[in-house]
Parts: sequence; structure tokens; C-alpha cells
Amino acid sequence: MARPEVTVTYDAVLWNAFVASHPRATQYHQYEWPALLARSFGHRAIPLAALRDGRVVGVLPLVLMDSWLFGRFLVSLPFLNYGGVLGDTEDIEKALWDRAVETAREERVAYFEARHVRPHPFIPLCKQHKVTMILDLAPTIEAQWEAFDPKLRNQIRKAERSGLTARIGGASDLPDFYDVFARNMRDLGTPVYGPRFFEEVLRAFPDSCRIFSIQSGRTVVAVGMALAFRDTLEVPWAASLREFRSMCPNNMLYWELIQSAIKEGFRQFDFGRSTPGEGTYKFKEQWGAKPIPLAWECWLPESRPLPDLSPKNAKYQAAIGVWKRLPVGLTKWLGPSIVRGIP
Repeated sequence: MARPEVTVTYDAVLWNAFVASHPRATQYHQYEWPALLARSFGHRAIPLAALRDGRVVGVLPLVLMDSWLFGRFLVSLPFLNYGGVLGDTEDIEKALWDRAVETAREERVAYFEARHVRPHPFIPLCKQHKVTMILDLAPTIEAQWEAFDPKLRNQIRKAERSGLTARIGGASDLPDFYDVFARNMRDLGTPVYGPRFFEEVLRAFPDSCRIFSIQSGRTVVAVGMALAFRDTLEVPWAASLREFRSMCPNNMLYWELIQSAIKEGFRQFDFGRSTPGEGTYKFKEQWGAKPIPLAWECWLPESRPLPDLSPKNAKYQAAIGVWKRLPVGLTKWLGPSIVRGIP
């Protein structure tokens, strides 16, 4: 069979119909994602589709990033856990990959990265330093509770005894969500996304995106933004205020999220990506979540080394230390212009 035609498409209906029919599609293969990332961060969306006889048989959502600070990258998809090629057959996925490599050459990028869940035999360079943490949910809340370790159950009870309360909301809860998220990112020494990004996510997915909040009195102390897709509820962004950590608000937050997922009939809960052995990995593991290796596959121009933008890179340590000491308001102002260049 002839190779499919691979082209940039702006037909969201045909694109999303293909994604809806494909068993390996992720939340982030939907057409809305590259467009909202482009609007939020000032980058360029390149939605590549493979066509055969006028039908979409494969997709590759791409974002071209251009940063004065970090360089020029092509990513599927930046700031998110998943993305990459999605096709009916391996030859279709290879055609999409080859066209993306052509684009990377034309745009003179430092590297091209596709964030796959499984490796592809036609892509030689693969980073598997991250995992996603997936919990297979019990059929009932009671059964899920009984599956937890006694220590975890005690931490959830401690949050309840501390008088913490939970709320599920949407766009009206975004200001509180963003305040907690921004403070947490400052404390980690990481630049924060601008609020427009979260506004765009809520606007694009009003029926599948929710904000969960934990309060101590009138103070919001922990937050999570949840996205529903098929049989999975995912939490890509969550944060809490460190001065309230002794009250275990994170434990209440995730228990509320998991209970909501079970009530709504989801089969899996996606805690999001982690680095094995680190604190967030161990936190997610205690809930019974299992690590699924992520395959972030790359193309590099000849003789170019793979850029190391990890916060563990020694050359960023001084800047991280300074960032942790900045006023939160200043990090909200400076952060978006920096983080837009970090995929």
C-alpha cells in the first residue's frame, strides 16, 4: 500500500473523529491541545495528519517552541505527559515521524521530541527516565479504602480530624487554584505557567476538566486540576501550601479525587509522571499506583548533543536557589516568560 499523504490540517472534526476511534489515543492527541498551547505560550501549532483516500489515518500534534533563553525545539507535546505519533499502522506512524523530522530540519531546531507511552522500532533515540503512575480503581469506594495501607488511611483520617474540607468546582475556582499552584512552584524553585494556560484548558474542555480544592476554614491549602478521558481520570497539575502539610491536605485531595473517579465509573486513575525514587514517586506509589515507563523519543541534528534542561542540571542550581527566595508576586510576573521555553 502506498505511503499516506502527510500534511498540516485544520479540520478539527475529522482529526478528533479519528482520535475518538483509536484505541491508543490519549487525552492530548485531541486537536484542541496544540492550538491551546500555541495561544497560551506564544508558540506555533503544527497539527500533522496522515491522509489516505481523504480519510485521516494518523495524527501527530506538534508545537514549535522558540525561546531566546533555551533555544528552538519541536515537541509533541510540551508541558504535558503524552503526545507523539498515532496511526492505524506502523508505516503510517513512520510517515508522520519522517515528516516531523523534515519539519525539524527546515525549522533548524535543537531537537525534536515525541512523548510516547511505548517505544517505536523506527526511532533510534529514546529517553525512558520518567514513568507515569497508574492506579487500577476498585469497583467501590469501600473496596478501594480497604486496599490502602493502614498508614495511608490514618493520614486521610488525620486530614479529616484537622477540619479540612473538600470542594469540586470549575472556572470560578481558578484564582484560588492558581495562587496555591504559583506558591508551590516558587517553593520548588520552578517558574510558573501563566494563568492563561489553565484558562485555556478549562475553556477547551468544560465538560471534562474540574478543579478540586481542599480548605482549612476559608483558606485553600491544596488544589488539583483533573482531566477526564475515556475510562481514566488524570491529575496533571496539583499543589499544596507547605505550611499546612502537617494536616495532610494532599492525602485528602487525592482521596477526594479517587472517590470522585470511582463514583463516576472510571476504571483508572492517572497520578501523572514522576521520576523513580523521588518524593512524588513514593507518594503516588503508596496509593497502589504502578509505574508505566514513558518513551520520550527524539531526533537530533547531526553532531548535536541532547539538551539537558532538567532542574537537576548543576548549571541551574544557583538560579533555582534564588527563585525560591523571590516574592510570589514577582515569580508570577517573571515565571511565564521563562517557563514558555522549557518543554
